[in-house]
Amino acid sequence: MKLIIQMPCLNEEKTLPITVADLPKSIPGVDVIETLIIDDGSTDHTIEVARQLGVNHIVHLRNNKGLAEAFAAGMDACLKQGADIIVNTDGDNQYQGKYIADLIKPILNREAHMVIGDRQVQKIAHFSFVKKKLQKLGSWVVRSLSGTKVPDAASGFRAYSREAALHLNVITKFTYTMETIIQAGKKNIATASVPVEVNGKLRESRLFTSIPVYLKRSIGTILRIYTMYEPLRVFLAIAGFLFGTGALISMRFLYFYFWVDGGAGHIQSLILSAVLMLLGIQFGVLGVVADLISGHRRLTEDTLYRVKKIELYINDKEKK
Repeated sequence: MKLIIQMPCLNEEKTLPITVADLPKSIPGVDVIETLIIDDGSTDHTIEVARQLGVNHIVHLRNNKGLAEAFAAGMDACLKQGADIIVNTDGDNQYQGKYIADLIKPILNREAHMVIGDRQVQKIAHFSFVKKKLQKLGSWVVRSLSGTKVPDAASGFRAYSREAALHLNVITKFTYTMETIIQAGKKNIATASVPVEVNGKLRESRLFTSIPVYLKRSIGTILRIYTMYEPLRVFLAIAGFLFGTGALISMRFLYFYFWVDGGAGHIQSLILSAVLMLLGIQFGVLGVVADLISGHRRLTEDTLYRVKKIELYINDKEKK
């Protein structure tokens, strides 16, 4: 059983030594533990520091591509290095390494394919009251949309089995956290959560500059991914709202037409209702088309999964 601990890094020359030193050297049930960093276009000496620390694998991205793409590049590299379990943690020492054993336990026990560390945000001292409430609200939204029971959707401290890593495809460029949970729910990937604790903050977040920016990008990511997997439901909801609103306005016009003043002065309402009802019909048709495209996407993802397995099989054969 081979475990690779990956760490996306952007200018982490100061924090990386602390992070690597905190990682476990052995875990019951695991034969080999290796480390991998994804250098996301760092301009400091992150790579040199990683080599000095004895990091086993280094993925170098020549320019800053963002957390989501760095995460995806790391997952691909871990699979090619023969990982049976992949743990993702941050290079800024946010998460305590001692919990990695707890994180992979459900995978070792064949209870889950994807395990997320619950930071118990209500206990994090350096989180503001507003941030704690927004984190809880965001997690509730993701749980509702994905059909999972993950209490901390924004946590990046995670473990993936080889099978889960093969099935997940990161599409967005902002962050992988919420996207992969929605994917896991829609693909029926068994998920679990374990309580973990975080370390004190060593630096400010580089993922976003302010809470409004984070909210804007997170909401966009959630809507985009959910629409990919449930297009008919999303488009029919919009279609129903538009058509229903148009129908109510047309009923108002009919009321004035038959019982008040013959509809005089209410032609604008009739035009508006017609436009809204037509838009509702169009969105309904778009929903059907999008659902057909979604079916094709599922077939494409299944093909990609098989291609990945073949690629890894050939890679393993060549190494032997």
